[in-house]
Amino acid sequence: MIAYHGAYDLVYLYGVDIPGYRGLPGYLWQQSICWIFIFLSGFCFCLGRFDGARRIRRGLLLSACGLLITAVTALIMPESLILMGVLSFFGLAALLTVPLYPLLVRIPAYAGLAGCLLLFFLTRDVSSGWLGFEGLRLLALPDFLYHGVFPMILGFPWPGFFSTDYFALLPWIFLFWSGFFTFRCFCGKKERRPVENVPEAVPEDGEAVPGPAVLFLRAGGRSLCAPLEYIGRHTLPIYMIHQPALMAVFLLLQAAGIL
Repeated sequence: MIAYHGAYDLVYLYGVDIPGYRGLPGYLWQQSICWIFIFLSGFCFCLGRFDGARRIRRGLLLSACGLLITAVTALIMPESLILMGVLSFFGLAALLTVPLYPLLVRIPAYAGLAGCLLLFFLTRDVSSGWLGFEGLRLLALPDFLYHGVFPMILGFPWPGFFSTDYFALLPWIFLFWSGFFTFRCFCGKKERRPVENVPEAVPEDGEAVPGPAVLFLRAGGRSLCAPLEYIGRHTLPIYMIHQPALMAVFLLLQAAGIL
């Protein structure tokens, strides 16, 4: 993600020509980051004992950070305005998932995963006015859906809408929940058993279960990948500071005559 944003700054702010960035390779790079980021966030939502109040606070914090980014881009870089960016999405995803958690955990994991993936693919292009996926148009949606702020948050932006980072609830909440149900597929009841010296993932029934990612990263109670673990625990501050840090580096390179 940081590398992609650095490349974006170089291409669109400094006019650097990076082969393929404006074409299909760049699009696939960007989409792979989005898909993995959102899917893993839904997967990690299930880690640890469920604490609705703490997750609500986290959702509010993410929403506040998203609004801060919107305000900063509107004031400083209106040509790169961000409305309903990825942090705003994560905040709303958490705030929506917490009250729905008792219902979601009652859905069979494999059925939930299949249903969410199907709904994600069906709603992938709702922001363009269609049900369908990546240009495959299945059904045109009525124009009256595409008016106002609330429909924009849902996934129906108004005509002429512009945002350099747009992640509405539709379709992305279904990818988030796909990660949620994938975790539950790995932690099926038949596979639940305690493992010593491994941090636990605790599903809704309170039974201790080690997640596969946890088993991999912390075998024998020791971290096998401490840098990744550190990054995982500090994703929000890293996300908030990475773009200003990149801009500072590029300004220094420009001042030195390298850019």
